[in-house]
Order: sequence, then C-alpha cells, then structure tokens
Amino acid sequence: MDNRKLEQLKQEHIDIQIPEELDLLVRTSIKQGRKNMKRKNNIKKIKIASASVAASVVLLTAGVNTSPVLADTLSKVPVVGGIVQVLTFREYKVDENNYDANIKVPEIQGLENKELQNSLNEKYLNESKELYDQFMKDIKELEEAGGGHLGVDNGYIVKTDTDKILSIGRYVVNTVASSSTTFKYDTIDKEKQILITLPSLFKDDTYVDIISDNIKSQMKEQMKSDEDKFYWVEEGEEPIELFEKISNEQGFYINDKGKLVISFDKYEVAPGYMGTPEFVVPTEAISDILVGNEYIK
Repeated sequence: MDNRKLEQLKQEHIDIQIPEELDLLVRTSIKQGRKNMKRKNNIKKIKIASASVAASVVLLTAGVNTSPVLADTLSKVPVVGGIVQVLTFREYKVDENNYDANIKVPEIQGLENKELQNSLNEKYLNESKELYDQFMKDIKELEEAGGGHLGVDNGYIVKTDTDKILSIGRYVVNTVASSSTTFKYDTIDKEKQILITLPSLFKDDTYVDIISDNIKSQMKEQMKSDEDKFYWVEEGEEPIELFEKISNEQGFYINDKGKLVISFDKYEVAPGYMGTPEFVVPTEAISDILVGNEYIK
C-alpha cells in the first residue's frame, strides 16, 4: 500500500479514539524500541518506527463497525507483531430516557488456527447481538407496562496475555432495580492454537471436589480475618442456599503467574456487595491431579 492511500485512510478515521489498551502497548513498544537502538541511528529509526505504528493504529482502530472494503484493506496491512490480540469489533449503544445500553463485541486477531479464531469471534458476535435484541424487547415490554429504568453494560477484559496464554473475560452487568454481573472466560494456548477448558487440565473429575474444598477453606479464612467479607458457606440466620461445589464449566482463567483462578458471578456464592469473587487455587493443592505442568505452575 502506498503512502498516499495510508494518508487517505488516516484522514478518514482521524476521529476514532484509540483503545486504551492499544495506546498503552504502542507507547510501551516505541519506548522499548528506543532503548535497543544504536545511538547514531536513534532519531532516524524512531521516526520510522513511529510512522509505522501510527499507520497500523489508524487501520486497527478502524475495526470498529468496519466496512467490508476496509476490512479487506486491514487484512493486507502489516500489523505490529504481537501487540494486538483482542480489539473491539462492533459496539451497540442505546442512550435514551431511562434506557441505557453499552455492548462491546470483542474480536480476536492473529491466531493461525482460523477455525478456532472464527468460531470464537462468531460466538462473541452472536452473544452480543442476542443481548442487544433482548434489551430492545425488554424496553418494549417495560414501556407497555408503564415504563421504568433498564440498563445493560457488556464488554471484555484481557485477563492474561503472555507468550503462551491469552485469557479473555466477557462480562454482562444488568441493571433493573438492582444489578447483576456475570463473567465468561476463554483461555487460549497461543503456541498450540487450542482452547483450554477446565476439565482438560486434570486427569479426572476429582478436581471438582478438591478445588471446591479449597475454595470453601479460603472463604472461611477470609471471613475470620475480615469481618466485612461474607460468603454463603456457613449456616446463618437467614435461609440461603450454601455453596457446595464448583461446576464442571465453572468460570476460570490462568493468570500471568501460571496460577488457576476460579471466578464466580455476582450473587453466586456471596451477597451482592461482594461483587464477583475470584479465588487463586494453590498449585500444591491440585498438583497430583493435573495432567501436567505446562499451564499451571
């Protein structure tokens, strides 16, 4: 692509805001590049690197609500290697009267396993579209009943991004009288280009009871050391369903230290003020039942 066409694209999308994650990574990459350059070529090479990054940023941020023509152009322009793994592909917004929706659709780019990449991106798009359609349906029903307040916030967060692991969390916050929050995770082995599931980490399903017992111990210990923390793990004055064990499809991710983190939705194991609790499972508690130490350290 010639410089004239790049400048044209840049001008067309000059008002598109660069995502915070991408902006930080680009600035970090440039800073690291400066440290590795020889002094005599410093100024010249920084100018070249900055121009290349600027062109890539303009095109990458164009991924939001991109047209087929621009998408084709994007696929042909070299991307700064390893900088961007996930970006916002599309965004649904509603902001009128007492109804507020902000739904961001993530898209994974750069996987060699296109079947996996496409299936995940299709899943993200379908989930977000269904959420938006349901929100519009709920608005109609609420209006027919006399109106009220309704909100939904849906987005994503990259929990882990190392040379080996990419863990993406997608959250949904629904607001009516009160709010609820749910999380879903996908963890990918970037080297093997495969999706890692919770059962795939273990030799058999005994991990369910072992992890559950460890988490219940952590809950009780936290409540002893901090009176503001409370989990539904012990009988109380009010009848409530106690946490017994995780499910086979429990939300999880692998953090950047190679530790297994189990995640719960809001109200799943604790009152709403506790948010979405997470528990790091000590590796020594599960080492005997792990398939190997490739992921969990």
